[in-house]
Amino acid sequence: MRVITLNVNGIRAAERKGFFSWLQQQGADIVCLQEIKAQSHQLDSSVFHPLGYHCYYHEAEKKGYSGVAIYSKIQPDLIFKGIGWSDVDTEGRFIEAQFGNLSVISLYLPSGSSGEERQAFKFSFMARFLPYLQDCFKSKRDYIICGDWNIAHKEIDLKNWRGNRKNSGFLPEERTWLDQLFSEGWLDAFRLVNQDSEQYTWWSNRGQAWAKNVGWRIDYQIISAGLEDKVVATSIYKDERFSDHAPLLVDYKE
Repeated sequence: MRVITLNVNGIRAAERKGFFSWLQQQGADIVCLQEIKAQSHQLDSSVFHPLGYHCYYHEAEKKGYSGVAIYSKIQPDLIFKGIGWSDVDTEGRFIEAQFGNLSVISLYLPSGSSGEERQAFKFSFMARFLPYLQDCFKSKRDYIICGDWNIAHKEIDLKNWRGNRKNSGFLPEERTWLDQLFSEGWLDAFRLVNQDSEQYTWWSNRGQAWAKNVGWRIDYQIISAGLEDKVVATSIYKDERFSDHAPLLVDYKE
């Protein structure tokens, strides 16, 4: 079972850059997208409902902002658009598909990089999301939580870690939050099979970050403990550029 996640930074822009042509060649069973930056009525074209997939969008109320999606070859038993928190759901940051005992979530965790107000919102989301995940873990369901978590966990996960210790995305509080998450049994699927350095999924548009591979690994597939032995392989696709993020692919045993 192949699962792909990508922050598309505008799904219509990603389409113009060839994302959907690439996707059709990947054999993905499930695709999670974030930051679609479009309303449902702007996605009527068949290109945004790729052949062979059931497609579900949860857009933000604000036009041209945020929004998440899930594509699946198998029709889910249930789809949940939103997590149940109005301030988060109006921004289109969470969609869940359930397949038997498996839940797949496309998550766009808030960024705090634009200022104190948004960082406070990010911390508020994190404070609520940890107990939510604890309840998920207790449910004994299997979970794959895909998305842009907007946090680099360890020094290996970003190029300029020394200069970013006081910046959103690498704050001690954010990293400690991920420490707690992983201490409670959740797993970073990528790091289960790839311990290499310089494995990044996002690059600033400033300077020559992409060309010099000055990046951050902030996109994850975080899985529940029952899936630990199911992770077969992982990769970050960088041969083409569809967004300021790169697609993260993980293959799981069925």
